[in-house]
Amino acid sequence: MKVLFVCNNAYHPGNGQSVAVRKMIVALREHGVDARLMAIANSNPDGPQPDFPLEHWKYPVFEPLLYKNGFAFAKIDKKVIRKAVEWADVVHIQEGMPLEGPVLRMARKMDKAITSTYHIFAQNFTASLGFSKKSIMNPPLTFLWRRFVYDYCSDVQCPTPVVRDVLQKEGFKSRLHVISNGIDIPAEPVKVNPVLPEGTIDLLCIGRLAKEKSQNTLLQAMRYSRYADRIRLNFAGNGPKAKYYKKMAEDLYKEGVLKIPASFGFYTHDELREMARKSYLYIHCAWVEVEGLSCLEAIQQGVVPVIAQGELIGTPVFALCPESLYPVYDSKALAERIDWWIEHPEKRNEMAPRYADSARKYDINKSAEALISMFKLALEPNA
Repeated sequence: MKVLFVCNNAYHPGNGQSVAVRKMIVALREHGVDARLMAIANSNPDGPQPDFPLEHWKYPVFEPLLYKNGFAFAKIDKKVIRKAVEWADVVHIQEGMPLEGPVLRMARKMDKAITSTYHIFAQNFTASLGFSKKSIMNPPLTFLWRRFVYDYCSDVQCPTPVVRDVLQKEGFKSRLHVISNGIDIPAEPVKVNPVLPEGTIDLLCIGRLAKEKSQNTLLQAMRYSRYADRIRLNFAGNGPKAKYYKKMAEDLYKEGVLKIPASFGFYTHDELREMARKSYLYIHCAWVEVEGLSCLEAIQQGVVPVIAQGELIGTPVFALCPESLYPVYDSKALAERIDWWIEHPEKRNEMAPRYADSARKYDINKSAEALISMFKLALEPNA
């Protein structure tokens, strides 16, 4: 089976979709699928490159803002597209951007099976341009994606049940399959050591420092926490809100709310795993999130999460108890959850290995097997 992954930007270091696409291609190859990638060429000449490289088309005016948020657009090259689509049995698209239009037209003309993964909500994209959650741009963008991209796909991978429910509500016509993007799971379970809230209490927050990730909710929660003077906030990521969030953290420190300065940095995968193992809690604040693999990666290391819950957030699927959830945007409720876990260390250390074990069902190999079944269904005549 030959599967063509179509993705504008597959090599941006801070883009979760890029990471998920590259990892899935590797997993599919290990399962005997000839999976190849058409995407913008990697700007790092020494790094991996797509099988069918495209040039980077810089969007007028918005390009710097888009790139800071992990988005980039490919220049449409019909020769490359034709070569890639001719090669494939299945054309598997990753987003509803301008590149996908000519790819779909070519695939339909050649009678290829077409499938997709729904990686981002319209709100993910519009938030990167500065629009609000309830922007008038969101409904028409969702409609355009459905009408001109996803309705031409026989099958759509939905990383979480929330994605499936949203797409059903929006009238998507494709067969919808709930399949996690998955993470790499070690053969041996992770050994989870107890962590006690003695002295400094480390809270970890991983993700782009961006509007939709809502890290400001965690910073504001420190004004309501009874233990703020002992908490160290560790933000792992970079993005357009970096300067703003660093200023918020500095103000909290200057005012005496935080006695320990917050840390900000961009870390390797191994460094993040080590940080997760040493952290007392992992905090996930995003108000729009298709899945949230950074949360799952942290959970795998045995850290207990506290996750924002809302209509456009898929991440709550990872929660094992009510104390790991709080209403999105509600900084007071988040502070209450943080304080509860600090005051119940025995419960925290009881749940930590349960969380680590729960991550094993999101093994990327299981996801690859489920995707292969979806591809086979798409290839069946009159399915």
